[in-house]
Amino acid sequence: MKKYEPIDLSGVRTYSVKGRDNKVNVQDHFPPPPRAGGSFLEFFDGLPPLLGAESLHAVVDAVVKARKAGRPVVLAMGGHVIKCGLQPVLKKLIDEGLITAVAMNGSASIHDFEVSLVGATSEDVGAVLQSGDFGFSEETGGGMNQALKAGLEKGLGFGEAIGRWIIEQQHPCRQHSLLATCVEKGIPVTVHVALGTDIIHQHPQADGAVTGEMSFRDFRLLASVVTDLSGGVWLNVGSAVLLPEVFLKALSIAQNLGHRVENFTTANFDMIQHYRPLQNVVKRPTSGSGKGYSITGHHEINIPLLATAILERMRT
Repeated sequence: MKKYEPIDLSGVRTYSVKGRDNKVNVQDHFPPPPRAGGSFLEFFDGLPPLLGAESLHAVVDAVVKARKAGRPVVLAMGGHVIKCGLQPVLKKLIDEGLITAVAMNGSASIHDFEVSLVGATSEDVGAVLQSGDFGFSEETGGGMNQALKAGLEKGLGFGEAIGRWIIEQQHPCRQHSLLATCVEKGIPVTVHVALGTDIIHQHPQADGAVTGEMSFRDFRLLASVVTDLSGGVWLNVGSAVLLPEVFLKALSIAQNLGHRVENFTTANFDMIQHYRPLQNVVKRPTSGSGKGYSITGHHEINIPLLATAILERMRT
């Protein structure tokens, strides 16, 4: 076996740090420290213009630019976003016309429905799974499946059917519902499900044919929304698999039918970055033109920051 001795460093070449190219410098990247009593924009503009803060600024700028130009901003969201208490934040953006379409997975629609009905959601799964009680709330499964069947006959899609049901049944907390808000504002709201993933599929009234048809109608509607995405923004918040896949297929349909969808911005907000959002939201759709951003962190922190910055920037 060869015997190794510690290497001799006496012949190593060095250079002056003063002439080196550096990625960070005090002139451009060291903002003033925060001060008590400052405005939100003072705080936001005081974030170091690097990494995640730089990406967050870019997404805010893209949303503001898109809406001032009359271009769409689409929110695609998973259920955990609602469980973080963000419905009032997102509803404000919808009310202000800053989000022009909403796409949800099935769990988001369920949490939205339950909040509108009883002002609460998110049962303790571990506490009731072994007893066979997880997911069997009558009002949720019965009400949503009934709403889907009623919407089927009216020619509605999944999202609009649930939103209209919440309004027509006068749910006590309907003012917190994003589905109802979208219906009232007349903007597209779609729900995209995989059969067997949601608690309402366990209910005796569940009908796979109805659920599939209603979600398929929404997929076609979302594909139509995506045809108009040029110059707009797609925000994927808290969906690691389903909505990134749906978005990629909707975009493929749009391009296949001759709609040149280009020069748009995408952003993925999540607590950790996953493969599908990175590829199907951030990278692949913007490879020809546009920009994609990944912003990592807790939704209950990053989404209020995003929303407040957008609202403030729209005033300037």
